[in-house]
Amino acid sequence: MSLKSGCRRDRDAGCYVLTEGARVPVKIFMNPALFEECEEDVLRQAQAAAAFPGVTDVVLTPDAHTGYVVPVGCVMATNGTLCQAPVGYDIGCGMAVLTSDVPAERGFDERLRLRFSQEVMERVGMGVGKGSKYDVDEKRFEEIVRTGARALGYTRDNSERDFIPVDDSWSIPDRPKRRGMPQLGSLGGGNHFIELQHDQNGKLVVMIHTGSRGFGHGLATHFIDIGRERLRRETRPPKGQRVSAEAIYFEPNDKNWSGYRNAVAAGANFAIANRLIIMEQVARAFRRVFGQEPELLYEISHNLAQLEPQSQGDARWIHRKGATRALPAGHPLLDGTRWQETGHPILIPGSMGTTSYILYALPGAEKALFSVNHGCGRRLSRSAAKNQFTQSGVNRQMKDLNVLVNAGGDVPIDESPNCYKDSSLVIESVVAAGLARVSHELTPIASLKGVD
Repeated sequence: MSLKSGCRRDRDAGCYVLTEGARVPVKIFMNPALFEECEEDVLRQAQAAAAFPGVTDVVLTPDAHTGYVVPVGCVMATNGTLCQAPVGYDIGCGMAVLTSDVPAERGFDERLRLRFSQEVMERVGMGVGKGSKYDVDEKRFEEIVRTGARALGYTRDNSERDFIPVDDSWSIPDRPKRRGMPQLGSLGGGNHFIELQHDQNGKLVVMIHTGSRGFGHGLATHFIDIGRERLRRETRPPKGQRVSAEAIYFEPNDKNWSGYRNAVAAGANFAIANRLIIMEQVARAFRRVFGQEPELLYEISHNLAQLEPQSQGDARWIHRKGATRALPAGHPLLDGTRWQETGHPILIPGSMGTTSYILYALPGAEKALFSVNHGCGRRLSRSAAKNQFTQSGVNRQMKDLNVLVNAGGDVPIDESPNCYKDSSLVIESVVAAGLARVSHELTPIASLKGVD
């Protein structure tokens, strides 16, 4: 029997529930169409998520798809254990959105959107391993990775968090530092992007997606190596056998627990600052082309582990791997911000050819660990996409959609729209479950992605 056939539908909660082979029940917030499309491997990875020591709850968001050890679109709560796979390599990856009063018609002007694309590409390093023009010395770098948005003058009115505390006694491992210093202010490759869009009110918007670059990857690798060495000593695997990354976790009594906690905080602070530095460059390009300074609406992460209060009065370490925090009005973590009476904006990208969204959480988000999806989710792996689609075909597709990609360059085949799920179905699942409401629908005009 398949794992899907063993799941039950909880209509009141708006989710499916997996109990077979799972140490704790897994809530799967998908509508029937998305659940039918969901791969069995996603559910097997959900079982793996539930098996980590100290796990109390597991949630899958509607865009969930097969990831590294646990699904992308996985939320885990633990009573203290910190797990590497449910954070991932791109620690603190997330979104930022700029809004404006510039009419959408100006964005569709061929000359202006080409000029905007070129201006951004000149200002922001794009692609795997690419650096930036943002120069920092070691002292300034230390300040940024310890104080995040605050180091750049931003507050929780603009950013999900001004910073995550890092212990003064913790030292940044040298190799991640050397990788990270020249990459502050760069976009990276893969699914990271900068996109000119318009909202349903006919105004131009810019959405940015990036993370902690080589710094976060280096920190994750550093602690995976530490965890593997510890498990190798404890479990004594047969000679030549690799210790599985599934086993990399740190319980509170582990001497490396605080080191990994600090690494996640430092990676997140880097990612926050990276988005804000890019945002400032994009804002300058926007002003030069469209004649108006856009406003930062919000900046938010979707790959993190952090301690959060629960309604029962205790606190849990919430791991979000490809999932976005969704705090409704009145949540204590919003006290003192301009969002305390509305909930904060939730920034959800589609593909480069489909709708993106801005949501606001509802009280029902609590049943999903105050979390929703981080995008629309991949349908095809990168290799499958490259085997299935042609360069000429995806270039033609984007031209037919009237979306300028990379200032007229080739469209990355493995990032083309058919690689992703239907974003409207994903958001439909969120709304139907009572997790959040839609505030803005954003349509792409010009998309910029680093070509790997």
